Amino acid sequence: MTDTTDAQKSETQKLADTRTGWAEDRTVLANERTFAAWMRTGMASVALALGLKAVFRVTDYPILAKSVAEMFILCAIFIFWTAARRSRSTHHNTNTHDAAAQSRTNMTITSSVFILGAISTGIILWLL
Repeated sequence: MTDTTDAQKSETQKLADTRTGWAEDRTVLANERTFAAWMRTGMASVALALGLKAVFRVTDYPILAKSVAEMFILCAIFIFWTAARRSRSTHHNTNTHDAAAQSRTNMTITSSVFILGAISTGIILWLL
């Protein structure tokens, strides 16, 4: 009777481990979706800065308009940096089992390119 009980516990433990692995995989995938959402939010901030520049193209206070647009560029840079930092932290604390997650390096490079793009956009806004 003990052998059957041990076998049932072993099978139950295997199923529990499988479910735990899937839960970690869902967390990893949710981390990637969250990273993508942060990237979209940052890009929306850059787009808002460009829109402000277009709206206030002809104004008596161009420095003020550029400063407000630049605030959104700085906000975008902060969003991109925070997204990379949080994503790396979550990625470091979770293990994948069946899911193929993006690498930490890939997310860092993506954020870096977006940061470089936001900085370039900010410079161009000041030069226009």
